[in-house]
Amino acid sequence: MTDSVYTCDLQSPGLAPLRVPISITIIQDGDITCPEDTSVLTWNVTKAGHVAQAPCPESKRGIVRRFCAADGVWGPVHSSCTDARLLALFTRAKLLQAGQGSPAEEVPQILSQLPGQAAEASSPSDLLTLLSTMKYLAKAVAKARIQLDCSALKNLLIATDKVLDMDTRSLWTLAQARKPWAGSTLLLAVETLACSLCPQDHPFTFSLPNVLLQSQLFGPTFPADYSISFPTRPPLQAQIPRHSLAPLVRNGTEISITSLVLQKLDHLLPSNYGQGLGDSLYATPGLVLVISIMAGDQAFSQGEVIMDFGNTDGSPHCVFWDHSLFQGRGGWSKEGCQAQAASGSPTARCLCQHLTAFSVLMSPHTVPEEPALALLTQVGLGASILALLVCLGVYRLVWRVVVRNKVSYFRHAALLNMVLCLLAADTCFLGAPFLPPGPRSPLCLAATFLCHFLYLATFFWMLAQALVLAHQLLFVFHQLPKHRVLPLMVLLGYLCPLGLAGVTLGLYLPQGQYLREGECWLDGKGGALYTFVGPVLAIVGVNGLVLAMAMLKLLRPSLSEGPPAEKRQALLGVIKALLILTPIFGLTWGLGLATLLEEVSVVPHYIFTILNTLQGVFILLFGCLMDKKVQEALRKRFCRAQAPSSTISLSTNEGYILEHSKGGSDTARQMLQSEPHTDPCSCKGVEAMCLNPPDEPWPNALNSSCLPELSP
Repeated sequence: MTDSVYTCDLQSPGLAPLRVPISITIIQDGDITCPEDTSVLTWNVTKAGHVAQAPCPESKRGIVRRFCAADGVWGPVHSSCTDARLLALFTRAKLLQAGQGSPAEEVPQILSQLPGQAAEASSPSDLLTLLSTMKYLAKAVAKARIQLDCSALKNLLIATDKVLDMDTRSLWTLAQARKPWAGSTLLLAVETLACSLCPQDHPFTFSLPNVLLQSQLFGPTFPADYSISFPTRPPLQAQIPRHSLAPLVRNGTEISITSLVLQKLDHLLPSNYGQGLGDSLYATPGLVLVISIMAGDQAFSQGEVIMDFGNTDGSPHCVFWDHSLFQGRGGWSKEGCQAQAASGSPTARCLCQHLTAFSVLMSPHTVPEEPALALLTQVGLGASILALLVCLGVYRLVWRVVVRNKVSYFRHAALLNMVLCLLAADTCFLGAPFLPPGPRSPLCLAATFLCHFLYLATFFWMLAQALVLAHQLLFVFHQLPKHRVLPLMVLLGYLCPLGLAGVTLGLYLPQGQYLREGECWLDGKGGALYTFVGPVLAIVGVNGLVLAMAMLKLLRPSLSEGPPAEKRQALLGVIKALLILTPIFGLTWGLGLATLLEEVSVVPHYIFTILNTLQGVFILLFGCLMDKKVQEALRKRFCRAQAPSSTISLSTNEGYILEHSKGGSDTARQMLQSEPHTDPCSCKGVEAMCLNPPDEPWPNALNSSCLPELSP
């Protein structure tokens, strides 16, 4: 004989037929079984691998199940038993929500019995049934627009306190395994019922270990801002500015403001995070603040509220519980909320533009804010800006001398644009902390966009410099026409980063993932920052490949037979600059990418801050001052300033003088041939020919396309 399943069809006039399967298990000799157990309930002998069922004890409804393991050992008991009186309350509440009965009379009656039922709840089924009862009561009250007296509201709050105090392991964990959104159900029911207090019962204050409520009624005129504080740990304060309440008062309508604190509830809500919060697990302060405003029988959800959640570790994220997220199961969202630095206080301050259930999230692995990092950033940016200004001054002095050939011209034109972009970006970034943060601030959005664009432009001009080098190494005897190359460099240096910055703004701003919390810079968690770090690291990689190719070319003896000596010297200048700047910038943004990781220590943050803020110093030292032509031109410039009769070195300008002195005096030719060239300050008697060679003038516009062309 084998196990069999029989199906019973039950039919009754006027009702739909009911089909019930009945399993019959055959136990034969030699089968492994679990023994009979009568310790609590009566469990009959059960075949291994099967589930035994038993009726619930008296005053309970449901079934108790117990699994018999393959080795003949009983498993844990799984009970779906629910208190019969609680089931009766649940049925009454469900009927009220469906429109049957009198909510004004029956809701207070049911609420008066909830504290006792909450105290006697002993199973996950009891807890879930209790929460469902509260949910249907809240829907019935909202649908019928009835008001509760202070006695009914006290019963609700007492029951809520007992529910929040239930054992987490034996009740809440098992209940959440069956319905993960159970905590969200409790929150929605309580915040709906708590704001339904009768006007004549205001002001109303109630305090229990897990529930604190304060409700006040305001007339048509109120003199000051609404503020409230709760003695929680950490302490909690909330404020609604008067200008936010003024539009709610119309035609003499009274408004009631209810502030409710639910402790432990944040740990019972599911770990669902909306856009901009990522998938990380956050720590919470142990409480949820609910603020509601009622004008007559109408609830208002819009209004500015400022909250201080006390001292917090890590970077806070101001959030609210959005019941519409995750298919109605609820989740944390930061839309319309932002963190603000509290003046003179280390507390986490949040500013939100709507009213609902608020809290604050902290990442347990976030590196704490270091005052030294902020100071280091300001000092480094100041040094970088000063170095870039010095670099512009140097170019103003030596530009005509250093752009002798087209390679040098392209190299220094790219470097000059790098300097201008980085100078503007550093200045903008240094002033960004003084702007009001948040997506509602046009100045903050503009500063973030400009910093993103200008920093990208700096690296794209570095890429343009490397590509010119690569072209000259691959096509040694091919001349680069300026009228074609310069427009291409401008397109690469400005149009490409402008397009990337614009796409990032349009893609991430509507999703709330563009700005970092409380700062005017790209958000690192939503993905906006990767649109900057990604291209930068890609450019560093391309520059590394160009440098590798350049080193291989330099090791070949035939290279000296390729480009002329002056052109080869210019190529070497480009290679030297890139050879130093590329590893430095690559290390900088490699560390920048590492700082986005959650478990990183504070050391990479310090190294990244130092390297990143001193980029202008690196460009001045290794991109400008390390160039031999720049050094030589500076020496000659200062020597000419010291000796009025001196001029630029004859060795530098000899070719020009000989070329342009045809038909001139023979005396000048003899002097050029006989004058020793050891002293750069020894040119005498030929000032008229040495002082003003027809070199490139200083560019007077940010766009390098405005640079005057060289003679071919």
